Amino acid sequence: MSPISESILATDSIGRRELLRLAVAAAVSAMVAAPNGYGEEPAKQPQIGFSLYGMKSLPTVEALRVCSEIGYECVELAAMADWPCAPEKLSAELRHELKQHLVDRGLKLAAIMENLPLAVDEDAHHDNLERLKRAMQLARDLAPNQTPLIETVLGGSPDKWPMLKDKFIERLRDWARVAVENHSIIAIKAHIAGALHLPQDVADVAKTIDSKGVQLTFDFSHFQLRDVALKNAWHAMAEKTQFVHVKDGIGKPGAFKFLLPGEGTIDYVELFRLLNASRYTGAVMVEVSAQISSKPGYDPLVAAKKCWPVLRDAREQASRSKG
Repeated sequence: MSPISESILATDSIGRRELLRLAVAAAVSAMVAAPNGYGEEPAKQPQIGFSLYGMKSLPTVEALRVCSEIGYECVELAAMADWPCAPEKLSAELRHELKQHLVDRGLKLAAIMENLPLAVDEDAHHDNLERLKRAMQLARDLAPNQTPLIETVLGGSPDKWPMLKDKFIERLRDWARVAVENHSIIAIKAHIAGALHLPQDVADVAKTIDSKGVQLTFDFSHFQLRDVALKNAWHAMAEKTQFVHVKDGIGKPGAFKFLLPGEGTIDYVELFRLLNASRYTGAVMVEVSAQISSKPGYDPLVAAKKCWPVLRDAREQASRSKG
């Protein structure tokens, strides 16, 4: 019996109204204690996932099976127009089936990937806002007890950042409005080849917009290629980061090559230590670059199997050594 029930039985002085007040207060407290107010159990450590951006050749149901059997705990679905999970391709029946597959496989839907450039004309900007809304609805249909998180890069080129900065902020305010109206989060991502390409710049943009609707995706591979230290990049972005992508890379701006996690020099134990220190418990999602997945002979199953132990072991080691 709960303390509230014992208190009610112990005295006749609490009437029906007080009983109702206590019950409502208990329910509200339970919602506040859980992420998004839906009663989900909070994760105790970052969850390791695989983005289906790297499994375009597989039927989505098969991709979910593969990820689950390998050991992944969450997934990101790709919702771009030519991907299997583009919202316009998924009927209500297919959405219901995918939702059940996620549940049956024990996989959390961590995010929906889009690819929406900001440096576009007004008509394209309006179309992008509609695509964001459709992606948010897809996320709600597939995982109704979670806050939809939409992840996207922003386009442009590094040399254009000074002239595009104000336009990006203006457009992102529109994105933030749509996200808030739809009780969703858009996690924007800096890219080595994009206008927004440095950790401090993307953090400053999020702080300028100052909306819970626009937060950050952290992908260190893009910063490592610009010789930014992992610790410095994370500390710049940690406050606003809601999602993490992982992959490796070699080279330099203008001449780089992305790799699978573990094929380069990123210290994933250090990454998990930083995440733990910041109490980050969201997704750490493998993103296989199109540089890899578009090559002849690419096998998504082989890639997924190769990445899992790299991240699993790094998380375990970081957990053992924390503190």
